[in-house]
Amino acid sequence: MSGPPAEEVKIRLKHGEWEVEVVCIESRVKQVVESVLSSLDTTKMMGPEVQSQLDALRREIDSLKTRPIAELIPEGQQQKVTTKTGITCRGLLENLWVEGHFDSERSLGEVHEELSRRGYNYDRTAVSHSLTDMVRENILTRIGTMRNYRYIQKRPPNSTTAQA
Repeated sequence: MSGPPAEEVKIRLKHGEWEVEVVCIESRVKQVVESVLSSLDTTKMMGPEVQSQLDALRREIDSLKTRPIAELIPEGQQQKVTTKTGITCRGLLENLWVEGHFDSERSLGEVHEELSRRGYNYDRTAVSHSLTDMVRENILTRIGTMRNYRYIQKRPPNSTTAQA
């Protein structure tokens, strides 16, 4: 059942330092070539210096995955992160209060704009509700008339013990 030798095909593949010669029947060339190419280890085609750099990067990534997040934050910025209460609208407003943003009167528009400047795009009504909650809790006070309130701190942040 073997076919005449004319059906046999010989192919030589070269890539970098690799050279492979394939001999098969004509109808199986595609399958055999795909099999050979998929079995070549691409990491062995790289030079030793590139391979060692990749290995070092993999080890560094693995070590970073196992370290606590606090170790990865620069020394001067750790307190800022630990005082954050989350990325809720209320948490962001408390961060503004801790940072002294409400030392002077601020309108709803100014507060909303500051949050947007920092990359948090909450709806104005959400900001308004959170400010109102902070007024009820005697953190802030509001001055002015309805639709024209200005918010200012009622007490400084360091007088609280429950900020986290």
